Amino acid sequence: MTLLKAEDLRRDYRMGTESVHALDGISFEVEAGTFVSVMGPSGSGKSTLLHLVGGLDRPTGGKVLLDGRDLAALDDESLTTLRRRELGFIFQFFNLLPTLSAWENVALPLLLDGKKLSDTKPRAVGLLERVGLGQRVDHRPSQLSGGEMQRVAIARALVADPVLLLADEPTGNLDSRSGEQVLELLRSTVTEDGKTLVMVTHDHDAASTGDRILTLIDGKLVQDDPSRAKLSETESRM
Repeated sequence: MTLLKAEDLRRDYRMGTESVHALDGISFEVEAGTFVSVMGPSGSGKSTLLHLVGGLDRPTGGKVLLDGRDLAALDDESLTTLRRRELGFIFQFFNLLPTLSAWENVALPLLLDGKKLSDTKPRAVGLLERVGLGQRVDHRPSQLSGGEMQRVAIARALVADPVLLLADEPTGNLDSRSGEQVLELLRSTVTEDGKTLVMVTHDHDAASTGDRILTLIDGKLVQDDPSRAKLSETESRM
């Protein structure tokens, strides 16, 4: 089943008197339960694409369809509700609130959606245990390593049981070992939990964790290939 679809997606920005084509007519589909990596050099349009897919920005032209719904057709309130309930965001710099404990950071999307703090704790703690941080639930971000903070961020992205996870350079601020652990965790959310994930990265090894690699250059989709991991999985079945 197609969960996400981009149709002739375009995003232009004004730079003085000139118009810059950050995205220039991109089309692709993402099947539910798959892990898609998006690669490309700086300025290729990767983050712009993720912002459009996540409803954080609106396209100049074309459409983003999530489970058949055109995001551009939603008003701001509906789009905010959709982001809170159906999308999970994972950022390079974690975006955790320093005054909150790990479990409170994980629970935050539910609190913003009107849930009571006491009702959210079991769900938040359970997810922290799922990502290997059962002993860190009361720690604040300053008491955690970079890899641990990113795992808190992944738990937070999962707390509302979203239909789509969006990750923007999730290993870009981590050492190699922590990055590998985060990629393994992201892979397991797809393989074991059936989530759908779109990840932007500049790292080809990280991108190969996915099932598919979309390559952008100058705002255009120039390549759409299976990843090395997917090719290896296919070959092992032959």
